[in-house]
Amino acid sequence: MVTKTTEPVGATEEVLVSSADVVFVGGSVFDGHIHRPEIGAVAIRNGRIIAVDRELDRDLVSADTEVVDLGGGMLLPGFIDAHVHPVEGGLERRQCDLSAAHTQDEYLRMIRDYAASHPDLEWIVGGGWHTAAFPGGTPLAADLDRVVPDRPVFLSNRDHHGAWVNSVALERAGVDRHRADPSDGRVERDAEGNPTGTLHEGARLLVHDLIPRVTDEETRLGLLEGQRYLHAVGVTGWQDAIVGEYGSHTDTGDVYLRAAQEGELTATVVAALWWDRNAGPEQIARLKARRAELRHGKFVATSVKIMQDGIPENRTAAMLDPYLSPGCTCGTDRGHAFLERDDLLEAVRLLDADDFQVHIHAIGDRAVRDALDAVEATPNRMRPGAPLHHIAHIQIVHPADVPRFGMLGVAANMQALWATYEPQMVELNLPSLGAERATWQYPFAALARTGAPLCAGSDWPVTTPDPWAALHVAVNRVLPVDDADYNPRPFLPEQCLDLATALRAYTSGSARINGVAGRGVIRVGAVADIAVVDRDPFRIPSDALASTQTVSTWVDGRRVFEA
Repeated sequence: MVTKTTEPVGATEEVLVSSADVVFVGGSVFDGHIHRPEIGAVAIRNGRIIAVDRELDRDLVSADTEVVDLGGGMLLPGFIDAHVHPVEGGLERRQCDLSAAHTQDEYLRMIRDYAASHPDLEWIVGGGWHTAAFPGGTPLAADLDRVVPDRPVFLSNRDHHGAWVNSVALERAGVDRHRADPSDGRVERDAEGNPTGTLHEGARLLVHDLIPRVTDEETRLGLLEGQRYLHAVGVTGWQDAIVGEYGSHTDTGDVYLRAAQEGELTATVVAALWWDRNAGPEQIARLKARRAELRHGKFVATSVKIMQDGIPENRTAAMLDPYLSPGCTCGTDRGHAFLERDDLLEAVRLLDADDFQVHIHAIGDRAVRDALDAVEATPNRMRPGAPLHHIAHIQIVHPADVPRFGMLGVAANMQALWATYEPQMVELNLPSLGAERATWQYPFAALARTGAPLCAGSDWPVTTPDPWAALHVAVNRVLPVDDADYNPRPFLPEQCLDLATALRAYTSGSARINGVAGRGVIRVGAVADIAVVDRDPFRIPSDALASTQTVSTWVDGRRVFEA
């Protein structure tokens, strides 16, 4: 028997080691904090890491030990996605999935083919279209009518803030020139007021509420497909950014819990329960009851998601100053704050007092400021064991608010893949923001310099869940594609992160957000949630990062994916 002594954070731990179940050799290690090329072997037994050595200790290897040769690649903690929607992503992969296409013609061909191959479906449902593929970001019902004239169609865009519907769907929903827009959304219309086929924000529900609800079994299959896909890109845990009843979103909490109880949920998941913006403090009791119900070793509901605003593409992100159009100022068009500032402050105060973590969607500079104000106003927010609150997306941050993340200890939840000159940014965002505010977008490096905790996520199915695509952008501020539609110029390159900082956010940083002790790191005693990749990304040019491929993924020391 071999004794290994290590010094994890805050403690000295002596681990008695018999032979390992698995030993990894022949590569380097990122330990969740730093790159450690000198490490020669990592050994696991019973789901825990039992040795991290410069050289392989032969006493760890028996006839029953599996030896995995990294082949010059790298071992790192399994990625933890701090903001993702796996059930929706899995369901879309099983529906009319448009995410692989980029143009209107491609979308229409895929929709036509899907409808033809599913003649018995009452509705054609799916999503994944790119706003920038259509003039003004608003596709037309008339185009959908040409490929599916006889059944209603509802297709969410990639960010799920808009929907493309056909005329049959509009007619069934009674959406015509006489029906007013809902208070939290907008129907795109022609000069005579007739709906043209694009529904924004809450207006989506006018049609979506008519779609037959997905069954629990369909939801379970969506979850398992989402989990399979996430494991295939090295993700071993996540925070599901909406678990609750919300408009077009069904409550997936019980499906998650049952999957955990039956051993189907292999990932470690934190649920962000949904804050109903049409209700008030009375919902706290319901959220506490739900937190108590949804509790398992693999699944807990300790976070609450507040959707504070929309997105700049459709001018629903909450801004301090009005949006612009080329050559004009659009009056008082400052987007939507879904909660009034005082209501947000009260919600965050009450949730914090009941030890909920608060997960706030805030994209516009007004939404970010209000979210920071809300955290700052919580009494005793620095108490021992207090939840770590985080603001997701952080697209447009007023320079005066950047230092507040570090001062308040608010985590910045990055969706790094969005920080580029992609078509949606160039054609829709930059003209409506103007030159000065355009430079305030995705200030990752500035936030890191404040000492703010960083975590990272994909927001899949909005964009790919592959962490290496996001890491490529975090480091280069350029999309990892060779396409004439994309501007190859780095987007605000002064906000680039170094690779170690970006990887830290996606591993130990997101583990800290999720409160999962012993995950997100490679050290003796840690849980053996591991991703293996085909190269050492610290030894390749930064513009090749996105080519990094996941070779295998391990959860609790068990292989859950192999390429």
